[in-house]
Amino acid sequence: MALAVDDIISRCRAALDEHTPVLAVRDVLDELVADAGALDHALGPVEVGGITTLHNAADLTILRVAWTPGMALNPHEHRMWAVIGMYGGQEDNSFYRRASGGLEPAGGRELPAGDVLVMGDDIIHSVANSRREFAAALHVYGGDFFNGDRSEWDFETYEERPRDFERTRRLFEEANARWREEA
Repeated sequence: MALAVDDIISRCRAALDEHTPVLAVRDVLDELVADAGALDHALGPVEVGGITTLHNAADLTILRVAWTPGMALNPHEHRMWAVIGMYGGQEDNSFYRRASGGLEPAGGRELPAGDVLVMGDDIIHSVANSRREFAAALHVYGGDFFNGDRSEWDFETYEERPRDFERTRRLFEEANARWREEA
C-alpha cells in the first residue's frame, strides 16, 4: 500500500499520545525519510520552493518545506518543539542564542537527506540551502505553527522583530524567481 498524506498525519498524531511526543515524532520521521521515494510519491514532486501545510491544529502542525537552491531564511524561533526530517537535498541550520543587542552565533548543523533534527522550544535558528537542488523536508511542530507570538531577527543587524509570515512568503517568491532566471 502506497504512503499517503493521511498516513503521515495519523502517524504523527499517534506519536502525540506517547510519553515523550517529540521523540516519538522523531522516530516516525526517521522511518518516513528512509524511503524518500514514497514521500515524493505521497507529496508530489518539488518544482518550486515553498511551504505546504499538510495538517494544522492547536497541538500539531505538519508542513512540507521545499527550500529553493540558494535561499536563506533569517534567524527565527518557533516557541514549540520541532522535528525536521529531510528527504531530498540538504538544509544548513545555523543556531543562535540571545545576547545583549540581539543574537550571537551558537553553532550549526548540516542536515542531509535521510537525517532528522529535533529542536526544543527555545531554539533560534536560520536555514539555508546552499546546494544547486531543492531541499525537501517534513517539518512537524508541537503546536499551531501559524498562530502565536514569535520573533525573527534581521540577518545583518540581529535586530529582533515580530515574526512575519508574509515576509517569509516573499523570500520564497524572490528565491524562486532567481532560480528560474539561473536555470
